[in-house]
Amino acid sequence: MAIQNWSDDIVVVDLQDDPQFTDELSALMDTLEEEPRNVVLNFGAVGFVNSSNIAKLLRLRKVMITIERELVLCDVNTQVWGVLMVTGLDKIFDYTNDVATALAMLQIGKSDEDET
Repeated sequence: MAIQNWSDDIVVVDLQDDPQFTDELSALMDTLEEEPRNVVLNFGAVGFVNSSNIAKLLRLRKVMITIERELVLCDVNTQVWGVLMVTGLDKIFDYTNDVATALAMLQIGKSDEDET
């Protein structure tokens, strides 16, 4: 399984092209229902996305908003980025260049919340 528990509050998902993409997001959503966590989606091995993938991403985003957790996409290649831009999804997701930056972003956000 490509879902890795990075910490008590963060999971990292190393996505692949379909059919694994769909299976991994479905498994992730099942996991989040049991234990809400922040999520980093690593697109490093994803070469393309289709309409089904986009629908899954939007469902995941809705789940993340409902459970009040953060979602960060990272390592998105040019082809996938083009699809996200054309569909307007580049404006509704948070992005970073790599997993380490995404993890740092979530950790900084968490420490900011702890201070308030």
